[in-house]
Amino acid sequence: MATRNHRAAAAPQPANTGAAVLAGKQKAAGAGAGRPGARRRALDDIGNIVTDVLDGKIKLPEGINRPITRSFGAQLLKNAALANKNAVAPVQPPVAARAVPKPARKAPAKPAPRPEQAPKKNAAGPDENKKPSGAAGSSSSAQKNSRKKAASTLTTVLTARSKIACGLPVKKKEFIEDIDKLDGDNQLAMVDYVEDIYTFYKAAQHESRPTDYMVNQPEVNAKMRAILMDWIAEAHGRFELMPETLYLTVYIVDRYLSLQPVPKREFQLVGIAAMLIACKYEEIWAPEVSDLISISDNAFSREQILAMEKTILNNMEWNLTVPTPYHFLVRFAKAAGSADEELQHMIRFFGELTLMDYRMTLTCPSMVAACAVYAARCTLKKSPLWTDTLTHHTGLHEQQLMEGTKILVSSHVAAPEGNLKTVYQKYTTEQFSSVALHPPAAVPGLA
Repeated sequence: MATRNHRAAAAPQPANTGAAVLAGKQKAAGAGAGRPGARRRALDDIGNIVTDVLDGKIKLPEGINRPITRSFGAQLLKNAALANKNAVAPVQPPVAARAVPKPARKAPAKPAPRPEQAPKKNAAGPDENKKPSGAAGSSSSAQKNSRKKAASTLTTVLTARSKIACGLPVKKKEFIEDIDKLDGDNQLAMVDYVEDIYTFYKAAQHESRPTDYMVNQPEVNAKMRAILMDWIAEAHGRFELMPETLYLTVYIVDRYLSLQPVPKREFQLVGIAAMLIACKYEEIWAPEVSDLISISDNAFSREQILAMEKTILNNMEWNLTVPTPYHFLVRFAKAAGSADEELQHMIRFFGELTLMDYRMTLTCPSMVAACAVYAARCTLKKSPLWTDTLTHHTGLHEQQLMEGTKILVSSHVAAPEGNLKTVYQKYTTEQFSSVALHPPAAVPGLA
């Protein structure tokens, strides 16, 4: 208690302010009167007994031996101030044995210790001494987690090695290439929503599909269809039309034959009218009707061609916006390797071979395009034949493409000796890297 009083008295007071000292005396006297133990003697070992003011310190007169309370210390200060009012040096406040030092210059703050370097606090009980601090606990838990991760990784490696040693298949991590990374600045590539477009195409390809119409066509068969498609491919080359026009023409013919029986004498007329419709839909400069009459050796008149055009559109309900195999062929060829020009020509070669075979008409367009890509990679002996990138973009696995690939490879085998050579001769030229001259692929199970 006495020590607390002396610490209060030792606080710095302004010099030459007697009224303030007197007010502090009255306040201290009033505070000490109502507090029990305020007049208690100080402990001798603390050194509360001081003497008269000497060199700024209070020194008691001889014969007076009493503790310095707040009131007594204030009185001594008042007397010392009156005695030394003309002195140059200001009167220092009374100090106790534990003097309060002057505030030193503030040291720069030290960085907080790391959790593992933080000192442990003394716990109150024996149980708490056994528990680690929060920082130490967090570091130990972090070490445990890291050990667990290391053990898990090691276990994975050992498991994979064990599967290889036992001959079990090990699942490899898929690598999917970003095929649109080079088209970020090409607005026509529609990189931001090209995936959404092809998701829609895959859903819409099953609508308005041609059916197995040969059973309902009394005068038309698959051989006659192949002859018509070969003639359409030749006319397409003479007019130098876009690939989209060729695929749309074939779709219109197959779709119309699925809806209406056609006499043999009008079968070529259906092909001419279908080409006229496709050219109007896809081409910037469509051929005129007179050009189509000329290329058909004047077999049909202008009125007949325009009448068949109206009949086809009315039966199809003017629904021409459908995904053809060419839409998927462009995307899948890009996923197969857009930098390989020979592979791109080979894919287009097999894509046009699919138009000649009636069996491919009953297959959905995305499957037709995927089979063309797979047949091209087999012919050029690419390794691997089917990549994770192609599986991602086509949604098809290698085993699902075997039947369609066998049909295309058999068409490639028969093309050099067949009568319908328009597509084959087109891709034997140097313009298309003479890809048709490659030996046919060796597909397992091909007779």
